[in-house]
Amino acid sequence: MFSIDRTDKSILGQWWWSVDRWLLFSLFTLMLAGIILVMAASPAVAERIHLPPFHFVVKHLIFLMMSVFIMLSLSLLKLRNIWRIGLVLLIGSMIMLITTLVFGADIKGSSRWIHLFGFSLQPSEFVKPALAVVGAWLIAKQCNENKFNGLLISTIIYLMVLCLLIKQPDFGMSFVTFSIWATQIFLAGIPFALVCLIIMIGIVAVVIAYMTLPHVHNRIERFLNPSSGDNYQIEKSLDSFNHGGLFGTGPGEGQVKMYLPDAHADFIFAVAGEEFGLILTLLLIALFGFIIVRSMLRAINNKDMFCILAVAGISVQFALQTLIHMGSSLQILPAKGMTLPFISYGGSSLLSMGISMGIVLAMTRKDQDKYVFSNKDTRSLPTVRAVYPFFNK
Repeated sequence: MFSIDRTDKSILGQWWWSVDRWLLFSLFTLMLAGIILVMAASPAVAERIHLPPFHFVVKHLIFLMMSVFIMLSLSLLKLRNIWRIGLVLLIGSMIMLITTLVFGADIKGSSRWIHLFGFSLQPSEFVKPALAVVGAWLIAKQCNENKFNGLLISTIIYLMVLCLLIKQPDFGMSFVTFSIWATQIFLAGIPFALVCLIIMIGIVAVVIAYMTLPHVHNRIERFLNPSSGDNYQIEKSLDSFNHGGLFGTGPGEGQVKMYLPDAHADFIFAVAGEEFGLILTLLLIALFGFIIVRSMLRAINNKDMFCILAVAGISVQFALQTLIHMGSSLQILPAKGMTLPFISYGGSSLLSMGISMGIVLAMTRKDQDKYVFSNKDTRSLPTVRAVYPFFNK
């Protein structure tokens, strides 16, 4: 049997006894659930577009193996190296975002994809973890060095990313990146009046998007008044949950997925509802919740501001992506094509999630005691001081 002694001083030994194994096993469980669901949902989609039955399954497994390799590799790194990788990734993803506006393929009225080395990549997926890491470092540096205006720099970077995302356009991804930035500056302890101002700006931005962007207007209209437009995918998604009931139809036995577009990607949660039923679907939701809460618990106990802000940003990204996918499938939220982390088919999403959770695993390791900013207690900051006792119970 495979075992590593606690006295093992090798890189692997030190990693094994310092990494959060509960979080690691939860992520692997989520990946296993993703394999099962892609195997259940994708053959019907492949058949409709005249591809081999397991075309999407094979590609999913290839990208998943790459994602696992990236995640485990990043989990070995120290905090300073995480910051450097985050900066390189942010610069690279912003260059790719600009490239999509010039050379990207126009799909359903949006230019979000570029083709590299025979693969299609969605750069906005990679900008999310990069923005969380770089923004966290800049804000934490300002908290440690008062003369350094990290908040202003992070805001400028966020606005640049926001402009590129709106230009595509991608309102859903814009909302996720806004939430990452807003979470980090809130935890850093900005004045309450500024928080209210940011909320008001967000509301105004939604109203402007509703009035000026046709696809946003149509989706919100169909959500508020289902009879105002084509709601075929949402109707089929709801039929899947109704058909599944408490215990589901069984793996591979679902019927509604045969008529549900993007059943392997944007609506894979509906396939889970039909084939595995309410009980197992609730367990899947609980698994997502455990990963989010566990990440925050371990980060807050690290006490390093950079670590807290970065993991908080990534956790919010992970939670919002999950919520938007599930909410769209259940018509709780306006329809938005967004993958379910580690579950949906999608190479860019899998690689991005591997990067994100590799960073979280690295930042929540027990041996990360050489902080990036070690000469200031992070709990001296207002918001972190307020939330620390709750997370430390």
